[in-house]
Amino acid sequence: MRNLVVSGYYGSKNAGDEAMLAAMLEVLSDLDPKLHITVISADPEDTRARHGVDAVSWLDITHILQLLGRADLLISGGGSLLQNVTSRRSLYYYLGIIFLALTVKTPVMLYAQGIGPIRGRLACALTRHIVNRVQLITVRDHGSLAELSRLGIRRPRIEATADAVLAIHPVDREAGRLILTANRAEGARPVVGISVRDWCGWTQYKEALAQAADEIVRTYGARVVFLPMQFPEDVRAAESVAARMQEPYTVLPGEYTTAELLSLVGNMDLMIAVRLHALIFAGVMGVPLIGISYDPKIDRFLDSIGEQPAGKLDTLTAPVLLAAVREKWEHRRAIRQHNAALLKKQRGLAARNAELAIELLEK
Repeated sequence: MRNLVVSGYYGSKNAGDEAMLAAMLEVLSDLDPKLHITVISADPEDTRARHGVDAVSWLDITHILQLLGRADLLISGGGSLLQNVTSRRSLYYYLGIIFLALTVKTPVMLYAQGIGPIRGRLACALTRHIVNRVQLITVRDHGSLAELSRLGIRRPRIEATADAVLAIHPVDREAGRLILTANRAEGARPVVGISVRDWCGWTQYKEALAQAADEIVRTYGARVVFLPMQFPEDVRAAESVAARMQEPYTVLPGEYTTAELLSLVGNMDLMIAVRLHALIFAGVMGVPLIGISYDPKIDRFLDSIGEQPAGKLDTLTAPVLLAAVREKWEHRRAIRQHNAALLKKQRGLAARNAELAIELLEK
């Protein structure tokens, strides 16, 4: 039995990151059912219950070092771990875990990571020094390849794949229908999902989203449903947008599993999202999507499936967003078929991450 340790932003009630872990475990276990996997988590108890794997606290450095000493491979990823825009300290933490693995001579793979932006001389130099010593890097987009090149990281084998979540299997829509029914959002009307987050204390984009949501209800007779990807923060963000609306809306108030969120998204006729993994969930479930960019990772994902953001978060206006909605609404059947073909390729690239990890283990 081979031992694998996984480091990432897990156990923090972020649906996108939990979906990444679920997809990673799903594909790795398909390829090698005998793998023993331990996850470094902010909430080990939640990770054990949610994913059925061993877990250790991200603060228990002594235990982590012992695990790494016995491990056959450290996987760092997926997601945007190596960046210092949303948090300066997290970059040094994830680099520190990689450094510990290298210290005890455990091979390291960066798995489907979105690299950067990394700013500051010290941060760039430290990243270059440590990451150039890992064995394998897969990145989820070509923008991350460019960031690696800018940083001077060229020694490991590097391959562009796709976000790990894209490898996850689509789910049945019944669980989502039950949740919508429980929140009085059932019925024959079309459903437009909105996934929003707070960012930098800005409020202008919330006004634009509220105006657009009202017009969607009036024009298309649709039901607007706000979907939280990070609990409870996104519930509060959704409520602050909804409070600016005049038409009826539904804010889903709960903390949902990856399967439940996928099922919910599958019941949408259109998904409008600031959150990256709400967009990816829409892709997995074959739902037309509209992305609003606040970070290069949004632009990079949309570019990978031939899409562009409807606007930037700091300059978003209701007319611009509604123009994107009209385009998607009028051609949503054709868009479903077009995106399905593009995402089929992306699913193969996402599975490639696990295949490369197994190859590295076998070496």
